[in-house]
Amino acid sequence: MKKTVDKLVVAGALCLLASCISAPPRAPGIGQPVPWTQLPGWQDERLAQAWPALQSSCQKMPARDARWGELCADAALFPAPDDDTARAFFETRFVAHEVSGSNDTAEGLITGYYEPLLHGSRGKTRRFRYPVYGRPDDLVVVDLGALYPELQGKRYRGRLNNNRVVPYYSRADISNGKRPPDDAVIAWVDDPVALFFLEIQGSGRIRLPDGKMLHVGYADQNGHPYVAIGRTLVDAGLMKLEEATMPAIRAWLKANPEKAQAVLNSNPSYVFFTLREPDSLGPIGALNVPLQPERSVAVDPNFIPLGSPVWLDTSLPGNRDARPYRRLVFAQDTGGAIRGPVRADLFLGFGENAERTAGAMRQRGKLFVLLPADRKIN
Repeated sequence: MKKTVDKLVVAGALCLLASCISAPPRAPGIGQPVPWTQLPGWQDERLAQAWPALQSSCQKMPARDARWGELCADAALFPAPDDDTARAFFETRFVAHEVSGSNDTAEGLITGYYEPLLHGSRGKTRRFRYPVYGRPDDLVVVDLGALYPELQGKRYRGRLNNNRVVPYYSRADISNGKRPPDDAVIAWVDDPVALFFLEIQGSGRIRLPDGKMLHVGYADQNGHPYVAIGRTLVDAGLMKLEEATMPAIRAWLKANPEKAQAVLNSNPSYVFFTLREPDSLGPIGALNVPLQPERSVAVDPNFIPLGSPVWLDTSLPGNRDARPYRRLVFAQDTGGAIRGPVRADLFLGFGENAERTAGAMRQRGKLFVLLPADRKIN
């Protein structure tokens, strides 16, 4: 009997030495600090090119996080650093943390978005008959955190009906006539599908018949959840998952006009816009700073703090040799489809190349969040 017990003891010890007892999985989100050498490609990045994005985040972050006050004051001392100076700044002022997804996965989905170009008019015509709505006056936003502290940061959007707040009109409601009044329209466009994708991108430009350009940006949303129409097409057996890229979805909608509206209505979310100054530096993201091409990303703020630097390790579509795409970006936006810890939407700017890349981008990738270092003062 003693020999049996001894064997069990030895077996248990060997099991521990061989890591037979697995460590508990990491919780989704920001994990423990990692050395800079663990960030793939960090030493090769042209970090001076990321400095303007840091300066943009510094416009808002000190009010959100006290640690950013001193950090941004120090950054202001270097208006145009070289790469080595910028790298030294980030390595001394920040600590890198790997972001983990559910089931302890390190990789997640990286997509892209851009500023689309639409054709429209300030007035309704036979050609330009699809409305781009500004924020309607009857949209009510209730701050739930003011009533229930546990719901801090949560808001409910609806409208008043007999002194009761009820859900605002869904996309299907709006397309079927239950819509805001025409005086809420800021422009009329000629393509309902292009208008739908303008909502997904959150900002864009509308070229008027005289050649002038209207710049529009996100103003608000109707409060309904976002549903990806690509998923609708896949679930209906009309498209394979690997085929559900933006160009393919647009092509399907164009080829099936009699079914297009029903597919669009499967996404009840509806976005309202505002006019922005044409000389602004770029579309305004959720952090309320201009987005910068290939330096701004949309993230899920439940996992990654807005304004934070993020090391992005992914690839671009169309690279046959699968060359890595690694760079420092900043979490300056959010989006209805951006949910989960290892999830980012890279802003690619304006123009055909940006549209082409964003439309095809569904890459795997890793994220590392840079959080302010706790600096001790002696």
